Amino acid sequence: MTSSVPAPRIPEAVHRRRWAILGVLMLSLLIVVLDNSILNVAIKTISTPAPTGIGATQSEIEWAINAYTLVFAGLLFTAGLIGDRLGRKKVLLGGLVVFGVGSALAAESGSPNQLIAYRALMALGAAFVMPATLAVLMNVFEREEQPKAIGIWAGGVGLAIAIGPITGGALLDHFWWGSVFLINVPIVIIALTLMVWLVPDSRDPRPGRLDPVGVVLSVVGLVLLVYGIIKGGELADFTDAKVLATIIAGLAVLTGFVIFEKRSDHPSLDVTYFKNKVFSSAMAAIALVFFALMGVTFFSVFYMQSVRGYSPFQSGLMMLPLAAAQMIFAPRARLLVDRFGNKATTTAGLVLIAATLAAFSSFEADTPIWVLEVVFFLMGTGMAHIMTPTSVVIMQALPREKAGSASALSNTFRQVGGALGIAVLGSVLSTSYRNGIEGKLGLLPPGLRDTAGESIEATLGVAEKLGAPGKALVTPANDAFLHAMHITALCGTGVALIGALVTALFLPGKPSAGQEDEKEQELVVAAD
Repeated sequence: MTSSVPAPRIPEAVHRRRWAILGVLMLSLLIVVLDNSILNVAIKTISTPAPTGIGATQSEIEWAINAYTLVFAGLLFTAGLIGDRLGRKKVLLGGLVVFGVGSALAAESGSPNQLIAYRALMALGAAFVMPATLAVLMNVFEREEQPKAIGIWAGGVGLAIAIGPITGGALLDHFWWGSVFLINVPIVIIALTLMVWLVPDSRDPRPGRLDPVGVVLSVVGLVLLVYGIIKGGELADFTDAKVLATIIAGLAVLTGFVIFEKRSDHPSLDVTYFKNKVFSSAMAAIALVFFALMGVTFFSVFYMQSVRGYSPFQSGLMMLPLAAAQMIFAPRARLLVDRFGNKATTTAGLVLIAATLAAFSSFEADTPIWVLEVVFFLMGTGMAHIMTPTSVVIMQALPREKAGSASALSNTFRQVGGALGIAVLGSVLSTSYRNGIEGKLGLLPPGLRDTAGESIEATLGVAEKLGAPGKALVTPANDAFLHAMHITALCGTGVALIGALVTALFLPGKPSAGQEDEKEQELVVAAD
C-alpha cells in the first residue's frame, strides 16, 4: 500500500474483508456466465422435438441466446448508472432476485417463444448484476491491487465456463432440459444471503442522469439489426427485401442513437470516452474477440454432438481445456503485461485466437479428439491474455467514481460483439449449410424439404422419422455441416485478425519506469 492513497478512501473494516467480498461477487458473476455456458451444451437437446426438448429451430435457438444478450447489452449501461445512483449493493440484490425468478420460469417453458421471453427476463436481472460486481470490486480494492483482483475476477469467468457445460451435461443426462435453468435458483439464494452479510454499499457522489430515449434507441436498433441478420441466414438469402429493410432500419436507428447521445447532456453512452484511442481499441478488442468466440461456440456444440455423436456431458467435458486455460492464465496475464506491455500481450492473444479459429476450418468427422482439446486450450489461453489487460485498461481509464459506467461499457461491447457474432456467424453457418444440403433433399416431400434444410439437427430429425430410407441423409448432412463450419471458422479468423490489427496500432506499448505514473494520469484526463 503506498502512502499516496488517502487512508479514509476505503474503510478499514471493508478493506479487511475485501477478498471475501471478491468471492461473493464472483459467485454472482458465476451464475450470469454459467447460464450461457450451460445453454451452449443444451442447444441440441432443446432443438429436439418434445418430450425430450421443445423442438426449437436453429433461428429460435439463436433468438433464445440473443434475447438474453441483446436485453443484457441494451440495459447494461443504464443498469450501471442506476447502480451508481441508488447504490451498487441494492442493484445487485434486485438483479439477482429477477434473474432467479426468470430462471425458474425458463425451466418450465412450454414452447420456444416462452423460452425466448423468459430468457429476456433473466437478462433484465443479469444486466443489473454484471456491472455492479466490477464496480464494487473497484471500490473495495486500492488501485495497486485492482489488476490482481480483476485478473481473479476474469478467472471466475473461466471457472463458470468450465462448470457450465459439465454441470449442464450431467443434468441433461439425468433430468429434463429445464433443469439447466432451475440450477440457477439455489445459487441465487446462496449469493443473496452472503451479499446481504458481506458486501458494502457504494454509489457515485455525482451520478449521471438516466437516458430512457437512448436505451430504447439502442435496444430497438440492435434487435432490428440482429433480426435481419438471423432472418437472412434462415432464408439463405440476404437480398430478400424484408431482410434488407430490417438490417437498414437497424443501422439507421443505431446511427440515430449515436447522434442523439452526442447531443444529449446526459447520454447513456458517453461517446467522448472514445476520443481516447487506447480506450477505444481496448473496447474494439473485447467486442471482436467475443464476436469470433461466441460464433465458434455456437457451431462447435453441433460439431461435437451432431457430427461426432458425443453426449451433452461428454461435450461439456471437452470444453474443460478452454476453461482451464482461462483459470490458469487470467490471474497471471498481468505478469506478461508488466513484462511486454498491453499492446504485445493483447495482440498476441488475438493472433492466437485467430490461429485456433483457423484450425476449426480443417476439422473433419474423424479428426483426433486430442487435436480439438489442444485447440480449445490454446483458445482459452488467448482469451485470458485479451480479457485481463483490456479490462484493466478500460477500468483504470475512468475515475473510481465512474466504475459502474466503465464496467457497463466493457460488458456492453462484449455482449453486443457476442450477439452479433452469433447472428452473423450463425447466419453464415445456416446459409452455407442450406446451400450444401438442398441438392440432397430432392426425394423428400416439398413441406419436409424446407424444414430439413434449416440445420443439421432438422435434417437428422427428418431422417430419423423416415426410418431406413432416411439413413441416406446422414452422411450428406454431416458433409454439408462440416463445409459450412469450415467457411464460418474462416470468417471468425478474419474478425480476430482485424482485432489484432486494431490493438497492434492503438494499444500502448510497454512504458518505461518513469512514464508509468504519467501514462496513468493521461488516461484518466483523456477519459474525463
